[in-house]
Amino acid sequence: MLIDFIQYQFRQFEEMAARIQAAPEKYITFDSVSDFYKAEWLNDFQRGTTWAATGLDDGAEQFYAIVEYRTHFLKISCTDKIEICYGVHGQ
Repeated sequence: MLIDFIQYQFRQFEEMAARIQAAPEKYITFDSVSDFYKAEWLNDFQRGTTWAATGLDDGAEQFYAIVEYRTHFLKISCTDKIEICYGVHGQ
């Protein structure tokens, strides 16, 4: 039996994205961009995952972030409400 490790890693990313989408209040609680980069749950993504955030500093109330692993991504937008979008680049 062959194991496709790339597909396995994509599934891990998808599962973590689904947990965040299901309970955003558990994950999306930041007062600054620095807080985002210190979030423990980012370490739950597999090695090779990248993330970036903008907003929150200087009194900003809006926050945007993207978490990516290869072609998979999770976009987080916090304005008046929290919006989380999971997708695959090129689809």
